[in-house]
Amino acid sequence: MSSLIPSESYTFDPRPYYPMVSTLKRFRDPSWTENGLTLLFTHGTGFHKEQWEPTINDLLELIGKQVSNKIRIREIWTIDAPNHGDAALLNEKTLQYGYEPVFQWQEYARSIHAFLTGRGRTLLGNLNLDSEGKAIMANFDFSSHTIVGIGHSMGAISLLLSLDFAPSIESLFDSMILVEPMTMEPVAVAKSPAQKLASGSESRKDIWASAEEAYKMLKARRTWQVWDDRVLKIFVETGLRPLPTLDYPEIKDGVTLKCTRKQETAAYRDTHGWVTVYRGLKTYASRVRIHLYYGKINDYITGELKEDVIHNASGGSQNFASFGYIDGAGHTAPQHSPRGVAGKILEALKADAEARAGRDLTAKL
Repeated sequence: MSSLIPSESYTFDPRPYYPMVSTLKRFRDPSWTENGLTLLFTHGTGFHKEQWEPTINDLLELIGKQVSNKIRIREIWTIDAPNHGDAALLNEKTLQYGYEPVFQWQEYARSIHAFLTGRGRTLLGNLNLDSEGKAIMANFDFSSHTIVGIGHSMGAISLLLSLDFAPSIESLFDSMILVEPMTMEPVAVAKSPAQKLASGSESRKDIWASAEEAYKMLKARRTWQVWDDRVLKIFVETGLRPLPTLDYPEIKDGVTLKCTRKQETAAYRDTHGWVTVYRGLKTYASRVRIHLYYGKINDYITGELKEDVIHNASGGSQNFASFGYIDGAGHTAPQHSPRGVAGKILEALKADAEARAGRDLTAKL
C-alpha cells in the first residue's frame, strides 16, 4: 500500500470446520479510535485483496478532507477468496479436489463467516501451514465492531451469501456497499457474460519471464490500459508467484498467477451465487442496509439488467439505503476508477452516519 498506514498480515485457519484457510490484511492508524467503523473489503473474480488498496488510499484521503461530520475509522480489513491471492497458495492442494471445474462463490462467503465468528485459529502472517511453531494468536472479537462490508462483483455476492450461515452475522454489519454485484435474473444467466469470461480466462496468457515483463505486456493490452496504474502495478507485484507450481511442475523459471487459470475459470462458471442473490435480494435488503453502485459504462452487465436488479429484484429501489452510478467506469470499477469508487463509498458512509444519528435520536425520545 502506497500510504504510510501500518498493516499486518494474518492467516485464519478454520479447519476442521472448513477445509480452506483465509489470508487477510488489517490496516490501522494510531489516530483511529474504537468508536469508528470497521471496513471489510472483498474482491472480484481474478483479483485479490491488495487490489482494493488504491481505493482505500483514495477513500482515506477524501475522509481527511472533510471539515465536518467526519467519518471515523477503527480499522480496515481485506480478505482473499480461498482460491485467490495468498490464500490460493496455502489452499493449492485442497483446491485440486472438488473445486474444479466450478468454484462456488459461497466458498468465499464461508471464509468471511468463519473469520467474523472466530470458528478457527488466527495466525500472524501468511505462513506455511505445514511448518512447526505457528504464530497462533487470539482470535479477533468483532462483537463490539460496527462493520461495513464493501464488495466488488463476486465479493459483493459473497458478502450477502455470508449472511445465510449460522450463527447469524447480520447484526455485525451496519451496512454493505455493493460495487457492480454480478447478479441478474435467472433467464438472463444463460446470456450472461459468464461463458465469455470463462472462455477468456481459459485461454489467457498466465506465464511470463518476470514480473517486469508481465507488467509491460499487460500495460500494452487494451483491457489493462484503462486500469489505474497503481492497481495494475499491485496486480503484478502481489498477484504473481514464482514457478514451478503444481499446475506447471516442469517449468522452472518465470512467474505465473497466484489465482490459477483453472481456478479463475472455475469461479466464472458458478452461476448459483448470481441467481441466489437475485431471488433473495429483497430479503437481504430487509436484513441489512444495502448501498448499490454500478459503473455508468454498461460492459459486462447491460443497462437493462442493472435496472432490473435496482427496481425489480429488490422489490423496489426504495429498499436500498442508496443506489447510484460511478462516472467513467464499467464492471472493473475498482481497477478502472479507484477514486470514483472511493467517492461513492464515502457517500454511503455519510448516509449510514445520518441513519445511525436518526436511530439514536428516536431511541432517546
